[in-house]
Amino acid sequence: MNRWFKPAQMLHLVVAHFKEVRRQPAVLFWGIIFPMLISLGLGLAFTQQAEVERQVAVVTDSPVREIRAHEAPDKQPRRIGNLLKSHASRLAPSDEGYPRYQLTLKDERMGHTRFVFVETSWPQAMKLIKRGSISLILEKANGGLQYHFDPMNSEAQLTYLKLSKMLSGGEVPDETISSQVAPLTVEGSRYIDFLVPGLISMGIMMSCMWGISYGMIEKRSKKMLRRMVATPMRKSHFLMALMVVRIVMNLIEALLLFLFAVLVFDISIQGSLPALFIIFIAGNIAFGGIAVLTASHTANTEVGNGLINAVVLPMSVLSGIFFSYQNFPDWSLPVIEKLPLTLLADGFRSIFIEGAGFAETAGASIILSGIGVFFFSAGLRVFKWH
Repeated sequence: MNRWFKPAQMLHLVVAHFKEVRRQPAVLFWGIIFPMLISLGLGLAFTQQAEVERQVAVVTDSPVREIRAHEAPDKQPRRIGNLLKSHASRLAPSDEGYPRYQLTLKDERMGHTRFVFVETSWPQAMKLIKRGSISLILEKANGGLQYHFDPMNSEAQLTYLKLSKMLSGGEVPDETISSQVAPLTVEGSRYIDFLVPGLISMGIMMSCMWGISYGMIEKRSKKMLRRMVATPMRKSHFLMALMVVRIVMNLIEALLLFLFAVLVFDISIQGSLPALFIIFIAGNIAFGGIAVLTASHTANTEVGNGLINAVVLPMSVLSGIFFSYQNFPDWSLPVIEKLPLTLLADGFRSIFIEGAGFAETAGASIILSGIGVFFFSAGLRVFKWH
């Protein structure tokens, strides 16, 4: 009598499939360990900490000068204003030499907030807010305090609420000083201005990695690349043709995204268009080369998926596409700033919202092109048709 369910047969099949998975440790790594690593990265950036740090630029009437390391602390000028003189503690100067101070708003229930004040000039403050390094500018004006921030930015609103509470009636009360809010409407200071260049950068990475890498791995797994061995075609020409097609497709996609953002959000490009085109090509070369190396050897689509995600996911999280990478620990920033997607996104943003040209983006363009050439050469050496 035939039964509709045979336990012994089912057990043997399950054991056989488990053995098949065990013979591919790469699949286990990308399915189990890699998601843990991604959660660790996101946790470092967003896990609630006992003390949250918020950067605030302080613009003063007097010009900012570099603090000399040999000056005694009591002789170093404190231009942050009388309100903060007696309450703020001095930190090491910023990389640009601007004075820095800190104040802490203590809240046992909601968590402590540490405000780091960077005393700087107005042009530099605007650069910091466009880059996402800060979300609020504090200015001494007419005997009071003036808060400049984008009212559509929720992080800036929260910073304003906490900071105004501390300065007006919390840790540093001073009823003699008035304050007012000045909505920041300067071109390039909105979140959408920060987001669109990042989305274009991520689109280039995604298109190259999935369009070149996965397409090549799938063709190899279906034995389609094997048929090309008999042709007089050179491997380098085949791979470069894939990159050229992807560059054209990425250009069309980037133009459509930009036109949509112009029509809906009225964004603009403040910098050099030729410099933007050059770094765009350099970014495509970089990720095209990485895609070639990623797909140069494997024919297993599951392993290929893992390799592609190993490139795509960390940079999507770390490189500041949707939020500033300043949220990550200080020790990680030198590494994050050197990632290809970070270089590309920062280069696009400097042209879109800071008015940068060839001089400001030449370094990033050269590095990205070098990355692409290096990985393409390495992928060409280990590439196999089957």
